[in-house]
Amino acid sequence: MCTAVTYYNKDHYFGRNLDLEYSYNETVTIMPRGYHFPIRHTSDLNHHYALIGMAYVVDDYPLFYDAINEKGLGMAGLNFPDNAHYCEKRDDADNIASFELIPWILGQCTTVAESRELLNRINIIDENFSSQLPASPLHWMISDKNESIVVEQTKTGLRTYDNPAGVMTNNPTFDIQLFELNKYMSLSTESPQNTFSSQIPLQQYSRGMGAIGLPGDLSSTSRFVKAAFTRMNSKSGESELENVSQFFHILGSVDQQRGCVHLGGDAYEITIYTSCCNLDKGIYYYNTYENHQITAIDMHKADLDSDRLLTYPLRRGENILYEN
Repeated sequence: MCTAVTYYNKDHYFGRNLDLEYSYNETVTIMPRGYHFPIRHTSDLNHHYALIGMAYVVDDYPLFYDAINEKGLGMAGLNFPDNAHYCEKRDDADNIASFELIPWILGQCTTVAESRELLNRINIIDENFSSQLPASPLHWMISDKNESIVVEQTKTGLRTYDNPAGVMTNNPTFDIQLFELNKYMSLSTESPQNTFSSQIPLQQYSRGMGAIGLPGDLSSTSRFVKAAFTRMNSKSGESELENVSQFFHILGSVDQQRGCVHLGGDAYEITIYTSCCNLDKGIYYYNTYENHQITAIDMHKADLDSDRLLTYPLRRGENILYEN
């Protein structure tokens, strides 16, 4: 399971936790403007905006988990089991496979508004990438510097939701997740007042008691509430380092530690990586479960007119600074 968030403070940031029990040896991948991206049932993307994101590259084909483009639009696909519904091809739509959707949107759109127009013509089809790599059940979060939306295709059709919380997790559907926040409207960053009873002299015995009731478990609904509360109340300075640091702390509030979510046998879900993308500058930051140091790749320092993918293997060994 996973969590995606946005954070706006002078610059605009977008990223996610990838929570899973295994890795596909994904890499930070730059897809330059001249890279030929094949689309199975409509016109290929021969010329498109440049992308940088996390991808599993198979035979020179990038399967993006999340990415941003050079125009400041970001998109992430998160697990959506039992709800995602992919359809048969239709003659009256752009038939796009789930693994094509991130490049299809980011390769052509500069804003969320433009992506809405493209989504009006899209039919996400039931097609596997290969016999070894079946289609994953996904929904998507798309964000720019002004707004964020969630895209879900269920049995009732493709729906696009405004996302005022700037957060997405997994199940249930986004409208239900957003409604769940109503239960927590009394939570606060401030010290609580005694409204229990005027007849009992109740006292605050700890800092942070205004947020008592904030979920702390690792279920998708609880992570949605926790990340939304943390994100909506986050404060940081305006420098790049301060904002990036704060972004990783926001997602750190809902990361998963090995041993807490047992999937049977020796399998445990962990936060394999956390990403933070500066939408304005085109910089992709990340760290991994085994390496907490933040690594940065600047797409604008690469040749964005190239026709070849650029890949950067993830740093997985812990870096420790020994002071003596």
